[in-house]
Amino acid sequence: MSIKHSLLALLQESPRYGYQLRGEFEERTGSTWPLNIGQVYTTLDRLERDELVEKDGDDGEGHVIYSITAAGRAEVMSWFAQPVAASNPPRNELAIKLALALTLADVDVPAVVQAQRTASMRLLQDYTRQRRAAASNAGTQLSRDPGTGDPKDAAWLLVLDSLIFTTEAELRWLDHCEGWMAKRNREAHASDSASRKQGNRHLPDGSR
Repeated sequence: MSIKHSLLALLQESPRYGYQLRGEFEERTGSTWPLNIGQVYTTLDRLERDELVEKDGDDGEGHVIYSITAAGRAEVMSWFAQPVAASNPPRNELAIKLALALTLADVDVPAVVQAQRTASMRLLQDYTRQRRAAASNAGTQLSRDPGTGDPKDAAWLLVLDSLIFTTEAELRWLDHCEGWMAKRNREAHASDSASRKQGNRHLPDGSR
């Protein structure tokens, strides 16, 4: 997640201080990725150093206001124009867990898959409920037709869609893993049976 570009995007709309930036970010993304306020101000310091933002006085209550510079506007517009680079796959704890579980004799891998499926189904149901509420607030239907509601609700709707699609993909992957493991076990069992039969053919008649 690019905190730098997210803050620049919000400052492009209007000057703000740190707590306002954090609040706006979390409101527009449904607090899906909470920001630490220290992280916000550290990023603002770096943006000021790089001349992408500048201090613009205060609000009279001790909060330093930041505004975007021309260079900052160019930077954020370039960010919006460029696709998100995915040169390295993100670390997936579930994939790592299953990969390791398959290599360990004392781990019940099907139980691991089933536990995750149950949790993911509950999460998907929760996201779907939240989406219904967000769709109503944004003035849209579940068909994803454009509406005329609050743009911030519409933004949260898009985030929820991303979470729903990601969770659905995870459930499909778990189904794939379960099917693959079942096939692997059947093939291993068939191979063992064939080996036993082959071995029996070479035993003397009295020892069979």
